[in-house]
Amino acid sequence: MLAVTDTITIPDDELEWTFARSGGPGGQNANNVASKAILRRKAATSTVALPPAVWQRMWSAFPRRFTAAGDIVIPSQRFCDQEPNKEECLLKLAEMVQRALMEPTIRKATKPTARAKKRRLAEKKHLSRKKRARRLEGRDE
Repeated sequence: MLAVTDTITIPDDELEWTFARSGGPGGQNANNVASKAILRRKAATSTVALPPAVWQRMWSAFPRRFTAAGDIVIPSQRFCDQEPNKEECLLKLAEMVQRALMEPTIRKATKPTARAKKRRLAEKKHLSRKKRARRLEGRDE
């Protein structure tokens, strides 16, 4: 059982594991051991119901992790053994759900203050005068 938060846990029977041979360099044993772990969580058989807003945030934040059917697929091949790769897959899934649970803060539109407007216009006038003075100086020739 994967405990994501105090209230959300994902049972082990919802997680489907497959193993494959890892890519990349290896030793003499690299072609014999299936150490790459692939975690698949089927959306259709899921009993842990996430709110639709959380599900949508997960889908938009991690679109490459989802299949067309809505299943979550998480691979890991960082380690040379299956168990650490399985643990990393579980950590990735928990992190995905935790990040999706946080609601993004909505930006409040603000307007510049009157003083800021005056400062900006004064700076523009100053630069304009400086450039005009350069133009007039160049005409002496």
